[in-house]
Amino acid sequence: MAATPEPGEPTKGKPFKLLGILDVENIPCARDSVLYGSLGSVVAGLGHFLLTSRIRRSCDVGVGGFILVTLGCWFHCRYNYAKLRIQERIARDGIKNKILYESTHLDPERKPTTDKNSS
Repeated sequence: MAATPEPGEPTKGKPFKLLGILDVENIPCARDSVLYGSLGSVVAGLGHFLLTSRIRRSCDVGVGGFILVTLGCWFHCRYNYAKLRIQERIARDGIKNKILYESTHLDPERKPTTDKNSS
């Protein structure tokens, strides 16, 4: 069994591009945003059609729902992704400093020793 690649990692074969420009497989948050946007489009368009029975306006509402839900999910996901990347960077720097300063006089966890017998 082959392991599934993480988002952002290149995959073998031809990538799936939406509208020829948006690489849905390799861009984080793109797949979920498009899926939720299409669901929002169907819900908004169908809901508006059931309330008003106006076909053209319901299609317009569906397109608007797709745009709003896609952008909303995109910004929410990218914000959380950026927060996660910042937390990972802080943890990585902390681990690097821990390894660097361990057992030295600069180690913040090392308690200073005082010689009481030297007096």
